[in-house]
Amino acid sequence: MRFGLCCLFKNEPVSFRTTTAKSLLALPRDRQLQKLSEICLHNSSNLYLALETVQRLGIGAFRIMSPLFPRMTHPAVGYRLDDLPEEKNIRQKMEETRIFARKNDIRLSFHPDQFVVLSSPHSQVVANSIRELEYQGMLADAVGADVINIHAGGVSGDKFQTLQRLKDVMPHLSAAVRKRLTIENDDISYTPSDLLSFCERFSIPFIYDVHHHRCNPDGLSVEQATTLAEDIWKDVGQELYGHISSPRSGWQGGNPKPHADYIDPADFPACWLGRKMTIDVEAKAKELAVIALMDSIKGHLDAPVP
Repeated sequence: MRFGLCCLFKNEPVSFRTTTAKSLLALPRDRQLQKLSEICLHNSSNLYLALETVQRLGIGAFRIMSPLFPRMTHPAVGYRLDDLPEEKNIRQKMEETRIFARKNDIRLSFHPDQFVVLSSPHSQVVANSIRELEYQGMLADAVGADVINIHAGGVSGDKFQTLQRLKDVMPHLSAAVRKRLTIENDDISYTPSDLLSFCERFSIPFIYDVHHHRCNPDGLSVEQATTLAEDIWKDVGQELYGHISSPRSGWQGGNPKPHADYIDPADFPACWLGRKMTIDVEAKAKELAVIALMDSIKGHLDAPVP
C-alpha cells in the first residue's frame, strides 16, 4: 500500500511558479518565451525536488500539478518545449525525474482541471480538452507518469449519451494519453455504478474516490466498489488506485463535499487495509495529512485484507 501527495506541500520548501496569459501578452514574444523558459526550468527542477522530498517522507506517489508548464496550450501564448531557450536543461531535469521515480518506485499521476471534458456536446470544449490532455501526455512520457485521471463530465442529455460521446472521442487521443487515461467517480453526477461497466468494457482503469462515493452513493458498498475497481486494474496489469478525503465540517455538519485539512482515520475503509494499492490523500494539510494518516494506520498496513 502506498500513499500519494497531491501537487503541493504545506511545510516543505518545494515551490512551483505560474503566470497568466495577460501578463505574457504584455511582453514581446522573445521575452514571453524567456519568462516561460525560466518558469518551466524552475518547475521541472522543483518536481525533482518534490520527488526527493516524498521519498524522504516515505510517501509513495505524487500527483503532478497540471500547469507544471503554465499556459502551454493557451491559444494566444502557447508554446512548445523546443521554443524555450532552456529546452535542453528542462528535458534533462525531466529525465532525471523519470529515473528517480523509477528507481524509488514513486508512482506519478496527473489529474487535469475541471475544464477538461471529453464528453462535452460542444466541439470546441472537446478540442481544448484534447489539446490539454496531449500536453499532459507529453509530460507523462517525459517523467514516467502512468495515470492521467479525468471525470466523465456533466450530464448533457443523459448519462448514456454522455458516455457515448466520451467513447467516441477515444480514437482521437494519442497512444500516450489513451494508455494512461483513467476515469473517476464524482460527488455530483457519476457514481461507481454509472462508470464501472463502461470502464470494464473499454479497459479503462477506474479510480475509486471513496469520499465522492459517500457523498454520491449508488447502492454499492465501499468493499464492492473497491473489488470491482480492482478487477479492472488487474485486467490491465496495473495497481489499484483510489482517492480518500474527509469532510471539512464532518458528516453531520452540512455540506460534506469540501475537503478537510486532515483525514479522519474513521473514514479510512477497513477493506483497504493490507491491500496492494495507491491512495491519493486529498487533504488541505498536504504532506502533513499524508504523514498523519500513515501514522494512524501504521499497525494495520501489513494486515491481511479483511
